[in-house]
Amino acid sequence: MAFIIDRFKKYNFLFEELVKRDFKKRYKRTVLGILWSMLGPLLQLLVMSLVFTHFFGRDTPHFTIYMFAGILVFSYFKESTVAGMQTLTANSGIITKIKVPKYIFLLSKNVSSLINFLLMLIIFFVFAAVDGISFSPRFILLLYPIICLLIFNIGMGLILSALYVFFRDVQYLYDIFTLLLMYMSAIFYNVKDFPYAIQRLLLFNPVYTYIHYFRLVVLPQHDGVVPSLNVHLICGFYALAAIVIGSIIYKKCNYRFVYYL
Repeated sequence: MAFIIDRFKKYNFLFEELVKRDFKKRYKRTVLGILWSMLGPLLQLLVMSLVFTHFFGRDTPHFTIYMFAGILVFSYFKESTVAGMQTLTANSGIITKIKVPKYIFLLSKNVSSLINFLLMLIIFFVFAAVDGISFSPRFILLLYPIICLLIFNIGMGLILSALYVFFRDVQYLYDIFTLLLMYMSAIFYNVKDFPYAIQRLLLFNPVYTYIHYFRLVVLPQHDGVVPSLNVHLICGFYALAAIVIGSIIYKKCNYRFVYYL
């Protein structure tokens, strides 16, 4: 662990410059700049509210916040993993010329996505307050799924970026996968409308599990309910599994990347 920390400190300047570069590149020649990172999910929320509230939200208190929690978590997951998938190929010019830890490019993308997520989280709390949801000390528990999701996204990024170097088809397959995942993450429909067995089955979806944790903490219909130990363990398991599998794949493929970039 100390070796990793020392190595990261060695490349701290490069890491900071990569994060700055990602922000500048993303909002270059845009009028609203960083506001686009907040407007995108908000416009998506508006469309979903108009379309799905009439069909699914009649009997669900604070349905807009219910959907917002889903959009917030899923958007962070998708942005982080999609950006992470192409980190090696996008930085091939640096990787093939300079000896530098390849994972540092992935970490910089994840930090950029995390900053965008935290900005949206502020907007989420504003919407929750406007919708009459009172803040509770339990909200501090949200740090746990955020940390787990960050680790999970890094792990998925390690897996996807390694696969993308060898198989460019991964990009198109992942687009289909994330579309399917969105519909299986209970973003715009209430899971309470399904049998208990289906509700438990949804917990096999890591993204839904993190969304579920957010809703348990924030929504007032769960007032006084702290997510169970099982939910905590499942969130931690997905994060640990992703980072371990991703690290193993990266370690095995590390010296082969250069030949395919």
